[in-house]
Amino acid sequence: MNISKIYRLFYVLLIFSTVLLQSCNQKDLSFENEEPQTLNDSIDFWIEASKNDTYDVNVRKQFLVMSYQKIKSAKIDTAHVRKLSHIAYRNFKLGDTLLFKRQNSEAIDIAQRIEDSLALGDLFWNYASYYNKVEVYDSAYYYFNLANTCFDKSGSLYEAAKMQYGMAFIKGRFKDYSGSEVLTFKAIDKFKKIDDDKTLDEVKRRDNTKSLFSCYNYLAQLQNDIQEYDRALFYYDKSLEYLKEIEKSEELYLASLNNIGVTHLKKGNYTKAISYFDDILKRDSLKLKSINHYARVIDNKAYCKFLMNDTISVHRYLKESLRIRDSLNYKAGIIICKIHLSKYYAFAQDTSLAISHAKEANTLARINKNGRDYLESLLLLSKLDKTSAQSYLEKHIQFSDSLQTVERRIQNKFTRIAYETDEYIEENKRLSQQKIWIIIISLGVFAISLLSYYMNRQKLVNKTLVLENEQQKANEQVYLITLKQQEKLEREKVKERNRISEELHDGILGKLFGTRVGLGFLDIKGNDDTKNQHNKFLEELQTIEKEIREVSHKLNTNFDSSQVNFRSIIYQLLESKSKIGDFKFELSFDSEIDWQKMSEIIKVNLYRIIQEALQNITKYAQAKFITVDFSIHDTDLVMIIKDDGKGFNVNRKKKGIGIKNMRTRTEKLSGNFRINSIPDQGTLIETQIPI
Repeated sequence: MNISKIYRLFYVLLIFSTVLLQSCNQKDLSFENEEPQTLNDSIDFWIEASKNDTYDVNVRKQFLVMSYQKIKSAKIDTAHVRKLSHIAYRNFKLGDTLLFKRQNSEAIDIAQRIEDSLALGDLFWNYASYYNKVEVYDSAYYYFNLANTCFDKSGSLYEAAKMQYGMAFIKGRFKDYSGSEVLTFKAIDKFKKIDDDKTLDEVKRRDNTKSLFSCYNYLAQLQNDIQEYDRALFYYDKSLEYLKEIEKSEELYLASLNNIGVTHLKKGNYTKAISYFDDILKRDSLKLKSINHYARVIDNKAYCKFLMNDTISVHRYLKESLRIRDSLNYKAGIIICKIHLSKYYAFAQDTSLAISHAKEANTLARINKNGRDYLESLLLLSKLDKTSAQSYLEKHIQFSDSLQTVERRIQNKFTRIAYETDEYIEENKRLSQQKIWIIIISLGVFAISLLSYYMNRQKLVNKTLVLENEQQKANEQVYLITLKQQEKLEREKVKERNRISEELHDGILGKLFGTRVGLGFLDIKGNDDTKNQHNKFLEELQTIEKEIREVSHKLNTNFDSSQVNFRSIIYQLLESKSKIGDFKFELSFDSEIDWQKMSEIIKVNLYRIIQEALQNITKYAQAKFITVDFSIHDTDLVMIIKDDGKGFNVNRKKKGIGIKNMRTRTEKLSGNFRINSIPDQGTLIETQIPI
């Protein structure tokens, strides 16, 4: 079996298994029969699969992950960076905005590096779509403008026209009608140039014609906003001409009829407006296919009849429209319905209901940040609620002024964005010429700085090492002095004990013996009780002599001061640390160890190793019992420190330097250091030093 067959089989199995996981009842997909032949085919295959909403969202995201990883593992070229743009956009459409932003940013860096204007424009378009959706319109306009510049540079008329239409829509939203109209006409010019291309395939021609329909339809809406109703009707008719050229979309057609009806309503041609609304409502499929559009049309018809003072069925239509929009949670539609109902109740002289609906519309418009309907509801309340009319009028004026200020500020921002984008393009041209020199100079400065830093760092390290070495030597001297002082103290203690022993034995005991003998030779006169008492005192004196002799012998035991000296120091260290660490200890010495002949350097380092070990045990081990044992093995002095504490993993790297210091001290004495520890089973430290 060759590679291509294996490749095809892999993807068929992949899709098959995914479909089985989804549901055995899913429909067959048109792209499932396609067989990817190359890397690009497989990437396209996965991107297309991610668009199919019959898959679970997580499965569709996984398709995008697979295609993204395939591209990143290959050498990225122009085709690949454009696919990265598609992948990022699909993640945005699937709701993963964090991944979309990260991937889109990465792709922009790549597109700028390989100078692909078309891909860069597409990536800026992604950002524009995102910010347009989250209603951050200044950022959306900024990226539409950047994308338009890139598409113009790459000669992509269709994409450039779409960007100008996007910018026109945002400008129109903030009442920059002239600016919006200019951009729309520029977009129309580009779409018409594309339409004149005889080589254009059917799919692209259809998309282009649909874009022309959208542009003229939007121009009509702009004319409505500035109350140029005849001009609006002209553009609506023009848009319908383009709609007829493509496969007829009933939804778009009915929306256009509704817009024309609304324009006649605003113009005051109520009978004409109702004829358009009735034409829409005659279609049985409307309510089934688009319940929201149905609600909009019956609301428009009811309001138009109300303006004609024909109130038959008006209340029923308005309530039905409100019910539908409320069930859909379509807040903009709910506000309009409540405003229309408020006007109806005012006409019916039910002032309380009229005020109630107007207030509800006002509150909802404020929450929904719908400035147009908020102003209309304030104006309506100022007419209905006589007691608070002045307050509502003041709010209307204040909000209207603030709205105009905001719109003017944003219009200025759009102008500034366009200007700054042109400056940005010129600046990029200038900077691109300096780019190589900046990189070379930066690398040179960086290399020099790095070398300088390394040299200074090395000097500092050497200086630190010298200081540490001197400090260590000083510490060793301190401990040597401490040991010698301790040795001297122990000698004096032994000497004093021997002196006291001799004094007790030769002095006090001799005098006591003489006194007892003298008393024994006295001829005591008296009765038997007196003589018995005398004999008892003599026996007591003899007992005291015996006790003094025993004390004297104990004090005069032959101590080796060198042995007692080091042992006592270690014992005192263990005793002091045991009080802090709340543990018991056992200290043992091999009798064969001749501490008198032992080097003071060895003693100091052994002391420091024990001290460091006890410090670690106290801080971390939580041990209850510790043993310290000194013994002789052949010609080596062996010291073992063992605890029953928490233990630790000896293979895991530690931040502290305690164990390192113990090992260094042992190795400095040409010895061997070993540590063994098991979690929850304690720790054993062994040093073996030649003597």
